[in-house]
Amino acid sequence: MSRKRVLSSKEFGVAAACAAALAGALLAPAPASADPIVPPTHAGFDYQIGGAYTPPQGVQVVTRDQSASPAAGLYNICYVNTFQAQPGAESQWDSDLLLRDASGNIVYDTEWKEALLDIRTAEKRERIMAKVGAWIDGCRDHGFQAIEPDNYDSYLRSGGLLSTTDAQEFIKLQSARAHSDGLAIGQKNTADLAANRVANGLDFAITEECGQYEECGTYTAAFGDNVIVIEYTDTGLANACAGWGDRLSIVQRDVLVSPAGSADYVRQTC
Repeated sequence: MSRKRVLSSKEFGVAAACAAALAGALLAPAPASADPIVPPTHAGFDYQIGGAYTPPQGVQVVTRDQSASPAAGLYNICYVNTFQAQPGAESQWDSDLLLRDASGNIVYDTEWKEALLDIRTAEKRERIMAKVGAWIDGCRDHGFQAIEPDNYDSYLRSGGLLSTTDAQEFIKLQSARAHSDGLAIGQKNTADLAANRVANGLDFAITEECGQYEECGTYTAAFGDNVIVIEYTDTGLANACAGWGDRLSIVQRDVLVSPAGSADYVRQTC
């Protein structure tokens, strides 16, 4: 893996100003030969996977769904659900690529009603990667600077059918594809595997509720200050800000990650 360059918040502010002057510079697809640049540390962050909207003042980094356009002049992270099928999207996958239990029933993430993908063999991982790789390429083509592959921890919801080895072998395929596209790749949650980030080719971390569950130190031990924190409760935000507010990018959002203007919309920072 080639060495990554990290921008400070001050440096990124200068870069963003230059990008604004050079119309569309940040929205141009990253060349495949470019070294991926990780998000600036301790920067204003907004999590917009539930719907894109104008970023609040002070935001320098934003995550949006792969179907959305990047935010002009900001560092943009592309959200891609790579370990589970989107709700109701089972038919978009070959039947044998959906994880099934001993009775042949599809295994679901019951909270979000998402079918788990069967990543237990190299052959199936490669077939799944054919679709996932095209998504990653699409993130590059739309002008994102990084990807956030979700549900790395699907093995925890698999009833023991998936292993940590399965997850890591699949994330390695994704990190290789992202880097070949000039994109950085973030580890989403999965604190138990954070220490393996170098071997797995992961550049930064995006963690939900590490303040709530006192896991932020696990991520910083592996990623330094290259950690983005999303909290969903007042307690989680308070804990994250008290322990890490001077080092990490931290935001509180509503659980549905609703767009601004929605009745459920919540966004707070330290």
